[in-house]
Amino acid sequence: MGIAVAERNPVSERDLILRAQAGESAAFGQLVERYMRRAYFAALGLVGSHEDARALSQEAFVRAYRARQRLTPDLPFYAWLYQILRRLCFNFIRDRRTRRNRLEEARIWLAEQVGRRAEAGSPERSAVRAEIRARVQAAIERLADREREVLVLKEFEGLRYREIAALLGIPIGTVMSRLYTARRRLAEALEEES
Repeated sequence: MGIAVAERNPVSERDLILRAQAGESAAFGQLVERYMRRAYFAALGLVGSHEDARALSQEAFVRAYRARQRLTPDLPFYAWLYQILRRLCFNFIRDRRTRRNRLEEARIWLAEQVGRRAEAGSPERSAVRAEIRARVQAAIERLADREREVLVLKEFEGLRYREIAALLGIPIGTVMSRLYTARRRLAEALEEES
């Protein structure tokens, strides 16, 4: 019965943070397990590369572990981690001279993800879908960092406006404005290619 109760009542995030701050690495490991996938996909949306997203999300956790004493246990862990992750991603983007490798990897990933469903269709439909995915990814890559970030958080992570505002530390109106601008610029970029 103790096992069933433990499964229904998982350890709270606050308790895991406190235990990690006390030096219990297994507690921090549980936080990593809870948020690694989410951090990876957030990084992937920002940098567009599997390998880079994996490396950046892992680096974010390493930095979070080193700075765990500065974390406030009553605040959401992911919001704090995301701030570390986004700084790493934006620094990576700014420092990288070429985006060609990242774009190509993102295209391959998108093709794999959406292509699985398209494989059941005709080769012509698969080719059209692959072309559309590549055009959308290329257009997303051309967005300003702030616009791309809000678009990824809303459209790919499915966050609500207030969640995005809390993660980024900006007003909801700013989130809405950036998202509107990102969608408009994305549509314009796609029209230009047509």
